[in-house]
Order: sequence, then C-alpha cells, then structure tokens
Amino acid sequence: MTVTPDRHSPTAAAAATTTVPADGAPTAAGTPDIIDRFVTANRAYAVDFRDGGMDARPVQKVTVVACMDARLDLFAALGLELGDAHVIRNAGGVVTDDTIRSLTISQRALGTRSIALIHHTGCGLLGLTEDFRHELELEVGQRPQWAVESFVDLDGDVRQSMQRVRTSPFLLHTDDVRGFVFDVHTGLLREIH
Repeated sequence: MTVTPDRHSPTAAAAATTTVPADGAPTAAGTPDIIDRFVTANRAYAVDFRDGGMDARPVQKVTVVACMDARLDLFAALGLELGDAHVIRNAGGVVTDDTIRSLTISQRALGTRSIALIHHTGCGLLGLTEDFRHELELEVGQRPQWAVESFVDLDGDVRQSMQRVRTSPFLLHTDDVRGFVFDVHTGLLREIH
C-alpha cells in the first residue's frame, strides 16, 4: 500500500534527529530499533506508574471502532481518559468478523452498551481493490483468507459498518450505534446518518 496523498513523509532532517536509547544499541543501519525505543520508553513510564485499581470494564461503557491510521489520536480527539472505553482498531476501521468478535466480548463480558464507528479522510483503503489479495497470492503463493474490505465511498462504508453492527445476532446492544468520518486536516468529526 502506498502513502496517501495527504500524508507527508518525514524529511531527511527529521529522520536524522532520531536518538539512540540509553540502553539500546543502534541497528546495522546505524539507527535505533523502534521496538528497543519502546522498551526504553516503557521503563521511563513504569518509574511513575501507579496502578489506579481500574476494572477491565470501560467506565463510559462505550467501544470505539476506528482505523489503525497513526494520525488518529482517539483519546485526545474524543476526550477520553485511560479506562473510559474499549478501542478496536484495524485497517479502515471496518466492521469485520473479528470486529464483531471483539464487540461481542466487550458487550457481553465487559458491559459496554454504546458503539462509535470512526473512519477518516485520506484512508489507505480508499480506492484499494481486491487486486491487492491477488498480488499477494502471486508473490507468496497463497491467497489470503481475509478480504481487503476496501471502499471508494467513505460515507457509504461507514453506513455499511453501522448496518453490520446493527444486524449482528451476537451483540446485545445495537440501539446506540453512531458512525463518523474524522477529517485528518481539521481534526473534526462529521456524523454519518
């Protein structure tokens, strides 16, 4: 998949500012391994970490299904705090069988009732086709068992995702399902009806 047109690649100057973690060795290319940076950051985080005694049940009884796109800071954009919501992310934020699985567990085992579905502008799935699967099959010799779930109509796909949730026999609560498109340029949500 290629970078979407509204996504700017990091500049060479920004890439050069990467630092090596105090306890991490540079990779063969001379830059720190990102996962080593995660481990270093986690050690710093754990120094001040205090178990707040939170339950696994989301305080706001809501699940958010959204795209995995790195430009979406859902907690900041939605005013969420740690422990407020379940967040399920995948390519496109589409409602797949695995999304229904997670929503079912969220509702039946952990007490959530409301569902917010969030797609976004400039999504990498916009315009991607099932040819992606065929190309993978040619490359690796095995056809993926999953569908790409690409779309050309952003609003239409949000509506389809809402319909998949509302018609699932596994979900207990389908009366408070709302869909949105997040604008990656303005940070605003636009509700889809």
